[in-house]
Amino acid sequence: MKKTFLNQSKPLLTVILQCETPKVAIGRIRNANGLGAEAYGLQVESLKPEYHTPEIYQKILKEMKNFPCYVTNYRGANNAGKTDEELADGLLELAKSGATLCDVMGDLFCKHPEELTEDPAAIRKQMELIDTLHGMGAEVLMSSHLYKYAPAERVLEIAKEQKRRGADIIKIVTAAETMEQQIENLRITDLLKRELGAPFLFLSGGECSLHRRLGIKLGCCMSLCVYEHDALSTPAQPLLSMMKTVRDFIDF
Repeated sequence: MKKTFLNQSKPLLTVILQCETPKVAIGRIRNANGLGAEAYGLQVESLKPEYHTPEIYQKILKEMKNFPCYVTNYRGANNAGKTDEELADGLLELAKSGATLCDVMGDLFCKHPEELTEDPAAIRKQMELIDTLHGMGAEVLMSSHLYKYAPAERVLEIAKEQKRRGADIIKIVTAAETMEQQIENLRITDLLKRELGAPFLFLSGGECSLHRRLGIKLGCCMSLCVYEHDALSTPAQPLLSMMKTVRDFIDF
């Protein structure tokens, strides 16, 4: 059976791997397998540059057994200094190595403060990259990290534009600094479920953490969680053990 993030019967518990070495990544995979992980997210930019090779990618992905793998190749961290063209080539290499879902930044080829470029040439290159990834059998997620609160109209606008560019899964990250903003983000999650017509992942950072935990109960297609917190992990990402409880035992 083909590995996939699409058309799942319930949101996938996706364990994010931010590791400098394949040894640490593989150890974390083995531990998370025993705690109910259902998918993995390999943030390649966290790996030291010497490990950015097809052989290493295949070695890490092999440890994931039959679970699907989501990969990012973001700017920064150990990708500092790389051009966007090099990042795109890295995504193609990851797809060739067996990655299931490739993250195409919404401002790839032309940086934008809300990570959704409006440059026609960059958009065309994004769509060509997405077509190529699809042709290789990979699924595509497009991400826009705003890292600030955004009203429903703007979130829906970004989501629809990502969908138009060919993304299979929409990912938008905003923020919530007040309870009012957090409650509104929960409402926006329900709005996306009703109006978007595509799988999505809507997250928020900031002071309020409820949205990240309850989003999968309102329509988000997966939970980005961690096996454990360390110096490299994203503090806002909840533990796998917590999210398994939220998904499987909280009814509303």
